[in-house]
Amino acid sequence: MDSRVKSLFVTATNTDAGKTYTTIELIRRVAKRGMKVGVCKPIETGVAEIAHDASELLKVSQEFNSNLRSLTPLDITAYTFELAAAPFCADIDDTIEIEQITKKIDELSKLCDILIIEGAGGLMVPITKDFMMIDLIKRLNTQTLLITPSRLGCINDTLLSIEALKSRDIEFDWCVNLFEDIDSFDIVTKPYYDSRFSDWWSIEDGLDRFIDHLLR
Repeated sequence: MDSRVKSLFVTATNTDAGKTYTTIELIRRVAKRGMKVGVCKPIETGVAEIAHDASELLKVSQEFNSNLRSLTPLDITAYTFELAAAPFCADIDDTIEIEQITKKIDELSKLCDILIIEGAGGLMVPITKDFMMIDLIKRLNTQTLLITPSRLGCINDTLLSIEALKSRDIEFDWCVNLFEDIDSFDIVTKPYYDSRFSDWWSIEDGLDRFIDHLLR
């Protein structure tokens, strides 16, 4: 990746935690700061005819970055697979090459001031037998945002993901996407976060502050 281009990898504790929602919000808010935002969905599974996540991400990005307007959803992905599963399992023909993923990211970085990369699933999702999503983050050497849900059980998933990122010396921030079990979150989960992480934040109230830090 061009060292002059800022980058951010959006990951999560698991699937359906809000990565695409957050990435879209980031694209819109960063673009309003006057930067050309690019986007990449390196791998998308569960693609029968349309890469839905890539389509959503590209559509929003094209509103703000004219360099992307000739691209199709498949242009912002390195691999798509029909089976809705971890990339390693979805790749039934054993086609994934990590170098092809990094090449796609390098190509897209030339079209923007900041490239936002949305992962698939959580950190330990296997891309190949021995190469996980967290290994891709490490190889890219990019700032990372970990999205955690608000549902019951998220404390365990959050702590495990934080430990994994720290064990690989990956620079990251994390936040909560308040959309599930909201009525019980203040009692079931928030007390622990308040006691352990005095500076934890949610997408709803802290995303602009995060962007301020990211763009410094």
